[in-house]
Amino acid sequence: MRQSFRTQSAWRGLAPVLALACLAMPAVASGPDRSPDVTARTDERFQWMTLGTMGGPMPAADRHQPANLLTDGQAAYLIDAGDGAASEMASTGVFFPMLRAVWISHIHFDHIGGLFALLGLRVQTRTTTPLIIYGPPGMTAIVDKLIDAERPGAGLGFGVPGEVPIDPAAGISVVEVDDGSLIRIDGFTVRVARNCHYGFPPGSAMDERFRSLSFRFDLPGRSIVYTGDTGPCPAVDTLAEGADLLVSEMIDIDDTIARVRRHSPDLPAAELARIEEHLRTQHLTPADIGALAAAAHVGAVAITHIASGGDPEALASGRYVRDVRERYSGPVTIARDGARF
Repeated sequence: MRQSFRTQSAWRGLAPVLALACLAMPAVASGPDRSPDVTARTDERFQWMTLGTMGGPMPAADRHQPANLLTDGQAAYLIDAGDGAASEMASTGVFFPMLRAVWISHIHFDHIGGLFALLGLRVQTRTTTPLIIYGPPGMTAIVDKLIDAERPGAGLGFGVPGEVPIDPAAGISVVEVDDGSLIRIDGFTVRVARNCHYGFPPGSAMDERFRSLSFRFDLPGRSIVYTGDTGPCPAVDTLAEGADLLVSEMIDIDDTIARVRRHSPDLPAAELARIEEHLRTQHLTPADIGALAAAAHVGAVAITHIASGGDPEALASGRYVRDVRERYSGPVTIARDGARF
């Protein structure tokens, strides 16, 4: 684990971040349903909110990209920061001075696209309260560059005459975490496990460079595990053991591949096969979720990061939930943006 307070480190090659998980055009639906989902105990001090439940990179009309909020009503913690995270956070009544930490599972754009807005809006709202950004190796350089991008404005919130500039880095620190990291913060603990989202050969330079992480939040009274993006993975099974709530990603392989075919009809067969292999091995199907939940004996499941938006018929009919329940007998909810657990 490495902590940095605005170091001058430079991490090159941000461009080759893969975003193959959802290359297809999502279905467009009506406005978001914000009715609460209750599949785990809600009488505890902390609530988990799914701010964005759409797997990227394509946008959708009814779901924002991955973002979650953990809050006790006084302090708040953002878990992943996809596009729209700041506005969705505000919709819950949580504002920047309440935000204590941001946890980034991995550096695919759909999980960090809203981080620049979050940092810039801190400056515009003159917020300098301490904020720790936890993330995988490379997180320090990303935050450094985002803060540098704010500096042409000299830290001005609105650029009005007489405005006193503030340092965009004020209050910001970065802690890089990796497999096995244990963080104690504000009376609870967060355990980190490296999951199975990247398929680089073990020991290769790319394998050493990229990390995708899952988090376990052991809170007063209950525990919540967030898979982030992952395929079936023994490390995630172990991390989730006995958790009260499993917040899991989901993909419908057949629906996603069909969307890829429609969106890119000229895609070579070999390329399509490579994409399908990635989707099958580095994401979780409903059956995979059921197997994970059953093996880990979790109390309830909330499904988010729905790749390509999911098959509307399957969502409406409850087929995804039934597929999970073929292996897992506990409560299962397909989360919407704004759901609370």
